[in-house]
Amino acid sequence: MTDLHWFSIVSTIVAGLTIAVGTMLPAVAMGRAIVSALEALARQPDAEKTITRTLFIGLAMIESLAIYCLVVALILLFRNPLLEYFLK
Repeated sequence: MTDLHWFSIVSTIVAGLTIAVGTMLPAVAMGRAIVSALEALARQPDAEKTITRTLFIGLAMIESLAIYCLVVALILLFRNPLLEYFLK
């Protein structure tokens, strides 16, 4: 196997790990946020609008982390800046 093959294999593994961790941890965080919001709604039903608005903003921020991980994984797979070094 050449260095280019090893580089492609390592890039693919790192991209897979990035996607795995990048989706698993935000999913756990979203679950915790929803549980906390539901508990808060059960204790204070009058504050429904505030809790819901805060929950949706928090969920959007958490979801953006997963999207960043997807972007990094796509860059590693398709436009890796170190690939030009191996092609020379």
